Amino acid sequence: MTAVAAVHIALALSLSPLLVGTINRTKSLFGGRTGQPLLQSYYDLARLLRKGAVYSSTTSWIFRAGPVAGLAAALAALTLLPPGGGRSPLAFAGDFFLFAYLLGVIRFFLVLAALDTGSAFEGMGASREVMISALAEPAMLAALAALAHLTGSLSLSGLMGGAGEDGFIAAAPVVLLAAAALFGVMLAENARIPVDDPNTHLELTMVHEVMVLDHSGPDLAYILYTSALKIWLLGAVTVGVLLPLSGLDPWASLGALVAGLFVLAAIVGVIESSFARLKMSRVPVFLGGAAALSVFAFIIVYRS
Repeated sequence: MTAVAAVHIALALSLSPLLVGTINRTKSLFGGRTGQPLLQSYYDLARLLRKGAVYSSTTSWIFRAGPVAGLAAALAALTLLPPGGGRSPLAFAGDFFLFAYLLGVIRFFLVLAALDTGSAFEGMGASREVMISALAEPAMLAALAALAHLTGSLSLSGLMGGAGEDGFIAAAPVVLLAAAALFGVMLAENARIPVDDPNTHLELTMVHEVMVLDHSGPDLAYILYTSALKIWLLGAVTVGVLLPLSGLDPWASLGALVAGLFVLAAIVGVIESSFARLKMSRVPVFLGGAAALSVFAFIIVYRS
């Protein structure tokens, strides 16, 4: 593992909750409110880790293992993520498939834990989560396939920033379409507006939040931390695809990636301040649009 890759992992582990704080702070500024402190996510995690977990008598070991297994999958996915234009610690041909399905593992164990409670309410949220993921994964894989055809690489380390500055100008339509599709997937996978509202508590509209209602203490802290890591993971792929990082110095590339992530978090905050959540019946249209962008990108690069 290179020093740049080690620093990137350390930054992801330490700064990912700050992305959530940046989103919430941006929303507060747009709403004309003081809002919560920028470091509120860290305070919440520390408070939950000091508490004890409460388990229902109807749950099994699956409920207890869900948050831990999800966090382990997120940490594994982080080792596949390149630091800007460099190579990830575990880079290999086809690693973007493993990356995509490690994100699926996070969702799988969260859904299993929700179903294990025996609650019809949490089962409803789990069903919605599976529907959203079934629509988001094809869009993400099609976008990555288009970028793989463009760069000639089957590794995330080649896809992110692989076009370079000159190549980016020539391949701008493909890169922009793929980045837009990945951004839509990032919003969906992280339960952000317009697909889901992470702050809602309305029973008929909740998706992600309803699945974690029975979790408490350290288990809930693991889930919140995993969610912050998912924002970093998918946001880094989006930023890495959009920026021509491969021609930069490794440390400059890492700095540009981290700066881009916080700009992206601010953009998410602006979107959540400017748009309402979509009706559930419109979510497939939104993700279908992301998939269409990915397909258009693949057609352009295939025929060029």
